[in-house]
Amino acid sequence: MAIPTDTVYALACDLASRRGIERLYAAKGMDRRHPLAFLLPNLSDVARYAVVTDYAYRVMRRLLPGPFCVQLDATREVPRILMDKRRVVGIRVPDSQFVQSLLAALGRPILVSGATLPGTETPLADGDEIETHYGSSLDLIIDAGPLGDVPSTVISLVGDEFVLVRQGKGRID
Repeated sequence: MAIPTDTVYALACDLASRRGIERLYAAKGMDRRHPLAFLLPNLSDVARYAVVTDYAYRVMRRLLPGPFCVQLDATREVPRILMDKRRVVGIRVPDSQFVQSLLAALGRPILVSGATLPGTETPLADGDEIETHYGSSLDLIIDAGPLGDVPSTVISLVGDEFVLVRQGKGRID
């Protein structure tokens, strides 16, 4: 499915659906080593899928919920289909009432990758563009009208080292 987030539209699937994960990779034409981010409802759920040190928790408590994706070491709860040699997972706790409601209804994480133009990092702006580029690959498109074109800021906290991976909507001050 395609869903609006607090940053851009994302292509998404249920964490528990191996078929959904395979369809998501196929729709985007992504290599299996390309990471997908987990959307979680709150910080208390992060430790199930990622190793959260005291340092990482303090940083995340200041940034989340919000337009940030935090890379952390993965736990054994992360499905093997999503793991590469690095064993790192991206975690998002979005500041979006819609996404929070969707997560509550599903009762488990949603995997996402930005709804971008194929082969680029340019986010698609609305449901019509997503329909044009991905419509036949998706079961559902939630169109919330035009969204911004700035994706989330990605930071790595692996090894308790703060590394800015991609500057996006979230500001690091």
